[in-house]
Amino acid sequence: MKSHFFAYISRMRFIGRWALMRNTAPENVQEHSHQVAVLAHALAVIRRERFGGTADPGQVAVAALYHDASEILTGDLPTPIKYDNPAIRAAYQDVESVAEQKLLHMLPEELQEVYAPILSPVDPEIVQLVKAADKLSAYLKCVEELKAGNKEFREAALQTRKALEEYGLPEAEYFLETFSESFGLTLDELK
Repeated sequence: MKSHFFAYISRMRFIGRWALMRNTAPENVQEHSHQVAVLAHALAVIRRERFGGTADPGQVAVAALYHDASEILTGDLPTPIKYDNPAIRAAYQDVESVAEQKLLHMLPEELQEVYAPILSPVDPEIVQLVKAADKLSAYLKCVEELKAGNKEFREAALQTRKALEEYGLPEAEYFLETFSESFGLTLDELK
């Protein structure tokens, strides 16, 4: 059996994000997924090392790498549309679930059991950390756009930071306090 799974995954780079916003630096789903994986891994490490958690940073990072894989088939629905109406959000979750299953069934049968919890995580701790990393990635995108003088992201930065703080996750707060300010600095200021 020939499988198109990884060919589809490689197409994440063609799906743009922030479609309703003017961007100084366009971002695609593949770039975003990499950053979310790095951030999710960091949050899991911080949770384990600083707050006594037990999440496996490797599993969290892998789930984050694939967290938007369904968008290969669905596209990226802008946040104001996705979250504005509970009925739309529920319908979009159903569409994402169908897309995840379609991707899963592109794999040879002997690999599906391994990829099922990666494409559709069920461990609540993994889901929580990936969701927080996803929101953190969005916040950092806003910070970087504001650094570039793009005021279009001002309100998004405020709303995203507030939502992130409302999660009440100590590892996210630790990351924000320890690392987030650096994202607003220039290369020379990082020295």
